[in-house]
Amino acid sequence: MHNYNYIQRQDKEVFDALMGEEIREQRGLELIPSENYVSRAVKEANGSVFTNKYSEGYPGRRYYGGQEYTDSIENIAIDRAKKLFNCQYANVQPLSGAPANVAMYFALLEPGDTVLGMDLSHGGHLTHGHPTTSINKVFNFVRYKMKDVNTGEIDYEHLRQMAREHKPKIILAGFSAYSRELDYAEFVSIAREVGAYTVADMAHIAGLIAGGVARNPFDDGFDVITTTTHKTLRGPRGGMILVRENEDIAKKINKAVFPGLQGGPHMNVIAAKAVAFGEAMTDGFKVYAGQILKNAKAMEVVFKNAEIRMLGGGTSNHLILADVFGSLGISGKEAEVALDAIGITLNKNMIADETRSALDPSGIRFGTPAMTTRNMKEGEATRVAEIMVERLKTITDDVHAITLRDEIETLCLKFPVPEVFV
Repeated sequence: MHNYNYIQRQDKEVFDALMGEEIREQRGLELIPSENYVSRAVKEANGSVFTNKYSEGYPGRRYYGGQEYTDSIENIAIDRAKKLFNCQYANVQPLSGAPANVAMYFALLEPGDTVLGMDLSHGGHLTHGHPTTSINKVFNFVRYKMKDVNTGEIDYEHLRQMAREHKPKIILAGFSAYSRELDYAEFVSIAREVGAYTVADMAHIAGLIAGGVARNPFDDGFDVITTTTHKTLRGPRGGMILVRENEDIAKKINKAVFPGLQGGPHMNVIAAKAVAFGEAMTDGFKVYAGQILKNAKAMEVVFKNAEIRMLGGGTSNHLILADVFGSLGISGKEAEVALDAIGITLNKNMIADETRSALDPSGIRFGTPAMTTRNMKEGEATRVAEIMVERLKTITDDVHAITLRDEIETLCLKFPVPEVFV
């Protein structure tokens, strides 16, 4: 566990919360696919002296003095990001994934312009134009869906027809709850026909791309990638915008991030991003990324054998979206609470064409990035999935729940969260 000596002496309330979270993470199993554990080195950078420094602007063009080392660390992060994702430009200042997407919109669009993106209930993200978001008041969002929710197939011909009809300025690929791969070349073909930019929101699979086990949209000609730096990339909570080769786009994005949207970047987080990117450039990270997919496939087999419906029919990446209401008659919220009670954390999630509310939907979403960071492999992934199924099928059996919780805690103590990633 981390040493919190100074906080312990100075602020007992905060110390107690920190220790509670340490214990929760060590003794419980994290299956939320957008969460992960970071190394001690990333945490040290995140809590470093760089938190003291204001650095508005970009390396070599700051508005404050004393920027020798902030310029150095930001350039390190930029260079590593460009190498990881095979692109010519990178902005590492976005504070998270949602601000990165908003900055990208303002860089490439004028108010009222149209974006063609994936529907939230079919796997997209709030920032892809959901009606409840503020950005939806500025730009016009048109949403596409899966052609077949049981296979995850996208109807690219219909996507082409929508692009011809609505003339979007951006065609957006990417997702937060979609378990299959996208055909990036088709997106590029359609975008070129209608004169649109291609943007891929790769927040969930950035680590899989960096690790070489998922296709890089830049290889098929995409213009821009937006991403978080946590999730599968296993860095600090933050965002990033990458540009394949167009300098004009890169300049517009830099201006949209600062001064357009943000003030001073969080240099401590940028330092932590640089460390995480360095870790992602190792051979060990490639092995890690591959194991994420193997573990997800192992869990898929268990759910398939238990006849629990999975959206998209299974998974080709790090996550699974399961329809527990349709398969077991329990809501996603009930499933989330029941699994949390045995030490398994995941999230309730809407499914395609959801008939229930967002706060009590039909599905659950879970994934393997954090489990894999603990060095669990297919055997452990299989057993965890079996425990999940047991719990969901005996949701009112509190006695059996105690037994399952003990097994999860024993497993977690056997596979502690590592301090160093190799």
